[in-house]
Amino acid sequence: MTVRDKSILRRQWLAQRRALTVTDWQQRSAQICSQLRQFSGYAAAQTVLTYSSYRQEPDLHALLADSHKTWGFPRCVGRDLVWHRFDPVRHQLQPGAFGILEPDALMPQLVAAQVDLILVPCVGGDRQGWRLGYGGGFYDRLLLDPDWAKIPTIGITFDEMFVESLPVDPWDQPLQAFCTETAVYPRLAVS
Repeated sequence: MTVRDKSILRRQWLAQRRALTVTDWQQRSAQICSQLRQFSGYAAAQTVLTYSSYRQEPDLHALLADSHKTWGFPRCVGRDLVWHRFDPVRHQLQPGAFGILEPDALMPQLVAAQVDLILVPCVGGDRQGWRLGYGGGFYDRLLLDPDWAKIPTIGITFDEMFVESLPVDPWDQPLQAFCTETAVYPRLAVS
């Protein structure tokens, strides 16, 4: 498959997400949160990086009730993601780059050494750990950094957007696992 194939697939899956009713989207998001809470890698993580749902991505805000965890949210700065510590009880997210809700730039930053797990938004994903994003490369650039590459990553997507195989470009960075409504799927070893 080519970059063009990725664009076609991205458009199809984004249209499928937009077609979800609010009730269905909320129920499926709640199921994903439940799957994550049952996953040992999430349970053991103290500092978790997450995202603010955009374009009907699975909504993980229910996880913020897990008050024993430290949370981080990204801000888009140029072509990079900068992570900030976020207290959901005391702080609010605000519209930032691309209209996505972000933490205030004055919030304390988080560096890779402080992070235990990254929950990565996805348009879709596959069994080998490849992620289909929006095409901006923000997470791929982040995971190229050796310090960030050491941190476990879980891609978050809905069942029908998690497939056997996706097209891959040379700059794509694989994730360690994916979570859907029905399970957490570790990346398959590629022989």
